[in-house]
Amino acid sequence: MLGQTKETKKADVHFENLSYVSAAQEYKKLAEDNATEHVLQRLGDSYYFNVKMQEASNTYSKLFNNFPTQKPEHIFRYAQALRATGNFNDSDAWMKKFHEAKKNDSRGIHFTDHEATLNELRKGKPNYTVSNLRSINTVNSDFGVTDYGNTILFSSPRKGNIFVKRGHTRNNKNFLDIYKVIKEKITTNEGDNSDVRPMFTDEINSKYHESSVTFSPDRQTMYFTRNNYNKGVYKNDKKGYNNLKIYKSVWVYNEWTNIEELPFNSNEYSTGHPSVSKDGKKLYFASDMPGGIGETDIYVVAINADGSFGTPQNLGSEVNTEGREMFPFISDEDVLYFSSDGHFGIGALDVFATKKEKGEYKTPVNLKAPVNSPLDDFAFSINPIDRTGYLSSNREGGVGDDDIYAVVELEKPEVIVVKPPCMQVVSGVVKDKKFKNPLPGAKLVLKDANGKIVKEVYADTNALFTFTLPCNEAFTLDATKEYYEPDTASFVTTENKDLELDLDFALDIISDFAYNERGELIIKIEPIYFDYNKSNIRPDAAIELNHITSIMRKYQKLVIRSSSHTDARGKERYNEALSDRRAKSSVAYIIEKGISSSRITGKGFGETRLVNDCVDNDTHSNRVKCTKDQHQANRRTEFVIVKM
Repeated sequence: MLGQTKETKKADVHFENLSYVSAAQEYKKLAEDNATEHVLQRLGDSYYFNVKMQEASNTYSKLFNNFPTQKPEHIFRYAQALRATGNFNDSDAWMKKFHEAKKNDSRGIHFTDHEATLNELRKGKPNYTVSNLRSINTVNSDFGVTDYGNTILFSSPRKGNIFVKRGHTRNNKNFLDIYKVIKEKITTNEGDNSDVRPMFTDEINSKYHESSVTFSPDRQTMYFTRNNYNKGVYKNDKKGYNNLKIYKSVWVYNEWTNIEELPFNSNEYSTGHPSVSKDGKKLYFASDMPGGIGETDIYVVAINADGSFGTPQNLGSEVNTEGREMFPFISDEDVLYFSSDGHFGIGALDVFATKKEKGEYKTPVNLKAPVNSPLDDFAFSINPIDRTGYLSSNREGGVGDDDIYAVVELEKPEVIVVKPPCMQVVSGVVKDKKFKNPLPGAKLVLKDANGKIVKEVYADTNALFTFTLPCNEAFTLDATKEYYEPDTASFVTTENKDLELDLDFALDIISDFAYNERGELIIKIEPIYFDYNKSNIRPDAAIELNHITSIMRKYQKLVIRSSSHTDARGKERYNEALSDRRAKSSVAYIIEKGISSSRITGKGFGETRLVNDCVDNDTHSNRVKCTKDQHQANRRTEFVIVKM
């Protein structure tokens, strides 16, 4: 049993490092001896992420036979694997189960609404012809064509060691570099690849991955995808993974130089698959950055006249789903082509097209067969002048893992528009009830009519949140924020998908806290009073200070300031010093009870913040005669929240 645990950990390390071939090898050995649920899940996923769909289908079948209750995502992957291997009826049955398990997921909604169109996508009148360019394809993975004058550029692992397929899946093949070949030398016949040459020197084609090249209209700026590696430095994220980034290079004195990463890259997520618009003012790309809709989404960012960049914008739920959207290509006609496994299609990744009208993207169109197949079809591009282009695919009958195909659009293409399900946007803001301050980071938990959690999100830096939900359905939404009372709202979406529902929350501070007359958040206690002209802790004050200590232990992130005040009798400078002693006396008491000195400070304000009109000092012209109790009210210490 100890050996089994050790071997499982070894396989898990490979899996978590995205080394799916090595992971599959280890999990397969484990499954032969002891096919646990964890081992079968990971083995199936290792095959799935490396697009070994027959093996994935077989493993998921065993998983569901032995352990019938699985998460929706494994149901979806099993359905996809079945479809990729031609088992359409079984795939349909499992997609229905997926929809039942996760009713609000657009992938299931797309399927149930448009199941009848599948046969037309597979066997309807074709819009394109597709031919394998065997003279340039190898047994490895060749993909991602870019037109470049009389040549084409593409990515291929023809030297090195370890290739990350689709930018995510390690399959123990060589590192990707960018190659070129003269168009006239390309044929559909088998070749020896002798006409294929590296496109760049080692400054661009590094010892790690490069792929997905795109150029500015004047061909003076190039954008490409590379591992997080530049100037000899290879960086991982906090989990130890090396992500992808988009880099740019400029053409100076007949060479590509000045390589730099784009400003919206991050060590903590990937960006890739860039595509520049015809006017050079927009860059489309794919990313798994936080705040997206699915596993990977398509974004667009403005390229400013001075070469700087705007803020990346997610293309929204019309384009992006809970699945994978990737390999965007923006044509000269401003048509966006992309690959997706979330929209309704034939296989794993299908190619779709959409165009913006009146500021909004229209329903994506599936390019159907023969562009799309039961497996992965991606990196589609088209020239609007001669209607020819390229496609990458790992479909059956190819030369290698991924092959490059020539595409020719037919004279009168017929398209099938799959009408999207009715979805409505629900958005709002979370604020403090008393002062209306925004509360970024508030947690929103959405539940369906049966109380099942549909989605959890966090309010953004402006305290805003957004959901895209099916029409005519009932939901509840819980809003929570540390130090605030939770709140719940129930609502029903309407039939009007163009109407955005507003749902705002105003949260009350919890009973441990309150606001003082200055609007400062303080710990709620009975007033701490001091004897006249004294700074020692009275017995009644000790009770309240003990309560402060309990609150500090309860909320470990809390940082406070002891703010001490005097009445107006005596000299102002003396009162300031007295209040400072009182503040520090309270601080010392709390620290003595075990609270770290880094979490509490003390400051005296003297008589500058009276709570009544008892200005009784000779230095004031408007002296007021007050009782002892009125003066006592001013001799107090409050504990103001500095950090939560």
